[in-house]
Amino acid sequence: MCVTFFYVMKDMTEMDVKILVATHKEYWMPCDLVYLPIQVGAKGKKDLGFVKDSTGDNISNKNSCYCELTALYWAWKNLKADYIGLVHYRRYFTRKEVHGLEEKKRLILTGDEWKRLLAEYPVIVADKRKYYIESNQSHYNHAHHSQGLDMAEMIIRERYPDYLPAFHVVLKRTWAHMFNMFVMRRDLFNDYMTWMFDVLFELEKRVDITGWDPYESRIYGFVGELLLDVWLEKNHIAYHEQNVSFMEKQNWIKKGGEFLKRKVFGRWVDLKVFLLNIFSYSTPN
Repeated sequence: MCVTFFYVMKDMTEMDVKILVATHKEYWMPCDLVYLPIQVGAKGKKDLGFVKDSTGDNISNKNSCYCELTALYWAWKNLKADYIGLVHYRRYFTRKEVHGLEEKKRLILTGDEWKRLLAEYPVIVADKRKYYIESNQSHYNHAHHSQGLDMAEMIIRERYPDYLPAFHVVLKRTWAHMFNMFVMRRDLFNDYMTWMFDVLFELEKRVDITGWDPYESRIYGFVGELLLDVWLEKNHIAYHEQNVSFMEKQNWIKKGGEFLKRKVFGRWVDLKVFLLNIFSYSTPN
């Protein structure tokens, strides 16, 4: 079943665009009023002086497992705007990729630039992250516990069977639109939030993450990254890809080494357990 969206386009000057900047600590923020800094996981934490994801209807207490999705939930339930989006305090949509922090800051898209883009496209997403040598499914399973993706597939099969072909298409791709970063028209945003959180809340009921380390406990944020492309694929939503710049230095040698280690050995915790098992079986009594 294809979802049809009806929307009357507003004049650019009347467009109300709000892009959340998810942060958990004090950090530089753009001055442009299109950006709305939001403190994620704010419940019980020091007040940073930003809007908190713990106000109104919220899931702030789930931030350690849902990551920046607690900001999106807050926007869905509490924010009034014609277009809603999300960036990270260290990641922004920019005009192009450049070197140097100050130059990157200068190229962050402005409110006027967002209005021009959104007058032409209903959804803006991050440029493709390309894996080349492995699929999204392979990459996820090498980097994370596979239960998250496996159970998400089961939930979609049971509750949204018409989404299953799109889910399989996305898993087989060697690229994805990551970081849960996007800007989209309000009616589309509402539809995506309704579907995504229904899947994730059900996933939360079915996967026991007791004993998982803090990184792996971010399961719902990780799965959510792939659900965006599933929703776009299933509903044939037109979108525009925009460059994303990281606002801090990255150690590409380290990142590349971590990628290859996961590809060859899987997650380190699995390798460690494997080696311990080998030695325990080979050690004479």
